[in-house]
Amino acid sequence: MRFTKMHGTANDYVYINCFEEKFDRFDLIPTLSDRRCGIGGDGVILILPSKIADVRMRMFNADGSEAEMCGNGARCVAWYAYSNGLIKEKKFKLETKAGIKAVEIKDDELVEINMGKPLEVQKDFEVEGYNGTYVSVGNPHFITFVGDTESFPVHEVGAKLEVASVFPNRANIEFVEQIDEMTLKMRVWERGSGETLSCGTGATAVFVASNMLGRVGDEACVKILGGDLFFRLDKETGEVYMTGNAIEVYKGEIEIG
Repeated sequence: MRFTKMHGTANDYVYINCFEEKFDRFDLIPTLSDRRCGIGGDGVILILPSKIADVRMRMFNADGSEAEMCGNGARCVAWYAYSNGLIKEKKFKLETKAGIKAVEIKDDELVEINMGKPLEVQKDFEVEGYNGTYVSVGNPHFITFVGDTESFPVHEVGAKLEVASVFPNRANIEFVEQIDEMTLKMRVWERGSGETLSCGTGATAVFVASNMLGRVGDEACVKILGGDLFFRLDKETGEVYMTGNAIEVYKGEIEIG
């Protein structure tokens, strides 16, 4: 089976082009994602034909669980589809489990994606003694502001909050430090994957929460361990746009039996 390793701000996945490959070994996703015994990545993403959009993606965490949406993954799918000739135009529609997203290929391996409107936002949301904001952008996120993200015990607290009883399907947890009125710093604990270097939907949720709380305006940069993501809010529609990189690392072939 042929595959492509790609990353968006260091959020790396194994991408399988299901226009050409058949993949039904979902039991192997944890093995393929394993960084010592497999290809290695934060999970596996399938690039598929779509009946309702130009291309479709399915995203699986490193533990094999399927997630609704991945912003970094969506940008990489868009870049792959365009650069490999699956899509001819720079603007097109991408089907995800969280709905159809509009994407646009920019220059220098940058992709802008319309993340849409947040589906749900709840302020003063308390989880296991931590106060924050709950935001759903197709998948669930809990955002809490901390003084210093570098010294904060992300692994210990993230693992606990992910499986809190208030989240029946688990949740992604974002720990945020405000740098200034246009800059936020974030570390993320992703459900099913642990701490990752980046999470596009998580950064989107952080921007949404911070904008709603008046911490940032209608444009902001979210700094994550893997790089920077840029956001803008369309005041007329309420839709959030994210721009970030989409990088092909290498192509390979693996025998899965």
